[in-house]
Amino acid sequence: MARDRQRCSWAAASALDSDYHDTEWGVPSHDDTHLFEMLVLEGAQAGLSWTTILKKRRAYREAYEGFDPARVAAFTSRRQAQLLNNPGIVRNRLKVEAARNNARAVLKVQDEFGSLADYLWGFVDGEVIQNRWPDVQQVPAQTPVSVAMSKQLRKRGFSFTGPTICYAFMQAVGMVNDHVTGCFRHATLAQAG
Repeated sequence: MARDRQRCSWAAASALDSDYHDTEWGVPSHDDTHLFEMLVLEGAQAGLSWTTILKKRRAYREAYEGFDPARVAAFTSRRQAQLLNNPGIVRNRLKVEAARNNARAVLKVQDEFGSLADYLWGFVDGEVIQNRWPDVQQVPAQTPVSVAMSKQLRKRGFSFTGPTICYAFMQAVGMVNDHVTGCFRHATLAQAG
């Protein structure tokens, strides 16, 4: 990764953050497994730093079997209890329960819409929202779209999907380009979107 390029200020927290920023954050994703992973991770991040979650990401992938929604949906109560003893993930009972419940909700969405991607990208009419924020302080914590997404996800049984979490999810999976205009990734992703 080029270390001399201008990045969004949050990406300077660590090399892990910089690498994530440079390669993944804001890249449009239509892969159901990745989208489910990011829903789980964004929910797990609530109240914590994103760096903490990135450090635990490998352990999350192992604990949640590659974020296969069908496998996670089938987790038993015993398996859930084992997760609460796993130091590699955030051991919060509500967040662990949310991952399984959300996996079950994902399967229902897939049955109804064909894919989780088709459903979620429908909130932005299949197009990346291209923002042009000169300063990270201008980036909102939530938007009318994330509020609408949150309401619909909750109606479908999802949890840990409040408007702020939904907006962070939208940023992460490239539904919105919130790289600041001075960041080297902004222009690249504006062209890709």
